[in-house]
Order: sequence, then C-alpha cells, then structure tokens
Amino acid sequence: MKRWRVGILGATGTVGQRFIQLLEGHPWFAVTAVAASDRSEGKRYGDAAAWKLPTPLPARVADLTLAPCRPPLDCDLVFSSLPGEMAGETEAAFAAAGYPVISNSSAHRMAPDVPLLVPEINPDHAQLIAAQQRQRDWARGFLVTNPNCTTLALALPLAALDRAFGVEAAMISTMQAISGAGYPGVASLDILDNVIPYIAGEESKVETEPRKILGRLVGETVELSPLRLSAHCHRVAVTDGHLCAASVKLRQAATVADVCAALESFRGPAEALSLPSAPRRPIVLRREPDRPQPRLDRDLEQGMASVVGRVREDPLLDVKMTILGHNTVRGAAGAALLNAEFLAATGRFT
Repeated sequence: MKRWRVGILGATGTVGQRFIQLLEGHPWFAVTAVAASDRSEGKRYGDAAAWKLPTPLPARVADLTLAPCRPPLDCDLVFSSLPGEMAGETEAAFAAAGYPVISNSSAHRMAPDVPLLVPEINPDHAQLIAAQQRQRDWARGFLVTNPNCTTLALALPLAALDRAFGVEAAMISTMQAISGAGYPGVASLDILDNVIPYIAGEESKVETEPRKILGRLVGETVELSPLRLSAHCHRVAVTDGHLCAASVKLRQAATVADVCAALESFRGPAEALSLPSAPRRPIVLRREPDRPQPRLDRDLEQGMASVVGRVREDPLLDVKMTILGHNTVRGAAGAALLNAEFLAATGRFT
C-alpha cells in the first residue's frame, strides 16, 4: 500500500490531537502538514498546542509549522476537525483544490451528494463520490464525512438490529462526556455535582443522521431510512465515553436472545474487516448487569467499538439496551481514519 501524506485541519483542538495520536506509526498514512486558526499560524505545533492526551506528542509533529486552513497544504489528503461554522467553506475549498477531505465536522454530513460513511454499515454510499465530483466539477478532490459521535455509537447496534429484524423506531437518552465539548469544554462549576440537559444541536443530529447511514443508495442519492428517532441529550461529568439508553421497536418479533445474537454476530463487509484501524468486533456485547461503564469499557477494541449491555425486554416498545462509544476515538478521529483507510483500500485516492 502506498504511503499517503496527511494534513490535519483544526490540528490543535481535541479531535485534531486525537488524529495525531492515532496516525503515529500508521502503516499507510503519515502526518506532513498541520493547520489551525490564524492566531496559531506560523507557530511550531509543539508550542501552539496544549497537548492533553496521555501518550507523548510525536516529536516529528511537534516540529511542524502550523499553516493556515486554506489550500495549498503539503499533503495528499486532509482530515478535518474544524468547527461546523468554519468547516463548510474551508472543506469545500480544499476539495475544489484537488484534496480528498475526510471530515469529522458536521457541515456537509447531510448534503445529498456527500457520503455519511460507516464502512461496516454503508460502504456502497462511497459511490456518491463520483456523482459529487461530476456535479461540483471537482477533478480529484471530494468530501466524505463521518457521523456525530453519539450517532456513531448508536448506528452500529441499530444497523445490526435493522439487518436482522428491521427497526421501526427508537427512543434515545444520552449521557455525554465533557470531552465532546472540546477543550477547555464545560466550566467545572457548571458540570460538577450536575447534569446539563441540553447540548446545542445534538438531538437533531441523533434524530436525523442514522436515517442517512441506514438509508438505501438509489442511483446517485440516498433514500433515507423510514426509521423514527427521538433523542434526549445530556452532558455529564465523565471525561470520555458517551452512554446511550435506547428503547427500540422492531419490525419483526425477536427474543432477547435473538437480539443478543444479532448484536454479537454483526460484522462489516470483508474489505472493512481488513483495515488497520478496524475493530475485530464492531459491537462488543457485555452480559454483566451493570455494564457497559465509560471508565471500564470505552477502550475496548482500542476505542473503535460500540459496547452494548443490559439488553432486555421493553414494556412499551420491544427491546431496550445501554450503548457506549468512545466519543473522541470511534466517535470522531477514529471514524474518519477508518473511512480514509476504506477509501484508500478501495482505490478512491488517485
């Protein structure tokens, strides 16, 4: 496999740092460019970034000079962790300039010609790239996005159940980690001894993005899944790991044992299984009565799995469960990295 030179937009932020951590020693990709806001432009990365991860900042990346978030950039493709309000115009400019853009940002997720990609679930949606390039008159560049961090944790078990029984509706209540708010995140006096029952824009993402991920590719567009979702999103005093309590209505009757078997046996297509960052088990089923827990389970499968537990009958719908995802790994940088690996392995980078 060719070694690809990677640039990171929004490199000093929480997700940008996670990109750098996950890409260190990667067999296919090497970070050659980092970009950030105007106030950091021209600075050495190691001086500008307040590194907050437990692994050391790679010395080679620490010595890179921060570039502005505009093309050109010394790389073959870019990962974007830009805030949504910056991402729309900036990512499109890079794609128009010939760069494949693998984005964790929200700006383009629901655009009809942009794949909202999860390789284990909807690899065929990558076919939208050709239509996107033709419609936008982009020769080499394109945009591919990954879902919101909560959506990703939820999408894998929903896909497993939809594949096995069909899913009609789901009620979701989330307890989301403070790292999801970036750094410095939520003020300590707001989050300690407290739960904040509002995260701006989050509920609408959880209620809409799974419908595109589980949707059917019809020609050059995605027909949204008829799945109906209702979400309540809360911020809690946990460092990493978003927890979801989900009640699901199935189209076909299934026992708890049937549901557990469908979750445990779920796998993506062969090309997704062989990628360097792919989890061996996209869904990890915990059978203990008090799991999953963020502190104990978020790093299973290197943080790239949805961890599901407390599967039981629901007296109003059909089945209920608790779902955990590592929000800055599989819910953010890890999802984008897996997408890039899938696109490289299937010949999308030219």
